[in-house]
Amino acid sequence: MEIIERAVSVLMHDGLIVYPTDTIYGLGADAFSDEAIEKVYEAKKRDFAKPISIAVSDFEMLAVVSYVDRSMEEFIEKFLPGPVTVVVPARKTIPGILTGGTGMIGIRIPAHGIALQIIERFDAPITATSANLHGGKDPQTPDECTVPRDLLIDGGKLPGTPSTVVDLTTRTIVRRGSDADIIETFLRSC
Repeated sequence: MEIIERAVSVLMHDGLIVYPTDTIYGLGADAFSDEAIEKVYEAKKRDFAKPISIAVSDFEMLAVVSYVDRSMEEFIEKFLPGPVTVVVPARKTIPGILTGGTGMIGIRIPAHGIALQIIERFDAPITATSANLHGGKDPQTPDECTVPRDLLIDGGKLPGTPSTVVDLTTRTIVRRGSDADIIETFLRSC
């Protein structure tokens, strides 16, 4: 539990953490802090015009940061928590830098105890981008996490397949990843 407290402390001071998820290692920062978000972009050497996803701990937190209609809720309830990032309209609570000017936000609820505990204890969304330089190999082990950070939480070797990204406004898969075939079948059946 001590590592969770350390992670929350780093997040509260606009620092960066590397944390395990149900897919790959993520780079986490306070999703409501412009300063922390800028550090994420700089650490990844990522273009500021490219959006960055966030992770929430539950459906309540998801509702605070996004607009979700009934058909979107059905998908979310079926696939989250899990290896899926849903792209939905962002509320004004989300800093515009995270949306890349699109007004949309990618959201995950990772099915991983450590990630969920950090977000729950922090009581706010954190960034959910891979802990690598932009365009680099998705980090499956701590050694593959190539970004500068204030704290790394070692979760051992992770599955290594990134989440499937689904735009729920168009009901299309933006990026194939974990469970993509199951998700595609579900989207076709609706």
